[in-house]
Amino acid sequence: MRSLLLYLTLPLFILDQATKQWTVQRFQPPSDFEHDHIVVIDGWFDLVRVHNTGVAFGMANGAKGANYIFGGVSLAALGLIWWLWRTNAFPTKLSRTAVALLISGILGNLVDRLFRGYVVDFLSFDLKIMQWPAFNVADAAICIAAVCLFLSAFQKTPTPANQAHA
Repeated sequence: MRSLLLYLTLPLFILDQATKQWTVQRFQPPSDFEHDHIVVIDGWFDLVRVHNTGVAFGMANGAKGANYIFGGVSLAALGLIWWLWRTNAFPTKLSRTAVALLISGILGNLVDRLFRGYVVDFLSFDLKIMQWPAFNVADAAICIAAVCLFLSAFQKTPTPANQAHA
């Protein structure tokens, strides 16, 4: 686990925080009327600055106490992950990789909640059928982790003799 934390979790956490810091420095705070943005791919991908105190897709954004509630949920999730790790609930490489991604994402957004009072989202995609809610590197890591955890559920659990190779 240490190597996953060092080579996957830590770099993703640093990338997440660096891109959010750049976003905060580059863009004016969002208002109800307009968002400053940079067009990356015209009509499809922009960089913006969005403040989110809620969760995925902006659900509960701006709700009273949402930032504290979801900060507490993040801490509880980290505690649960730690406990599950200690009970060997992630026996495959894919499940352990998923956990490393999950930790980086949870920590990235938790640091925002604690030090900014909101999560910084900045990647904005127009899918033509809908405007995808803005997200960040931490959110992407969490979503990829969810897919990896789902796929790992279909993997054969390594036997103790082969576990060192898993």
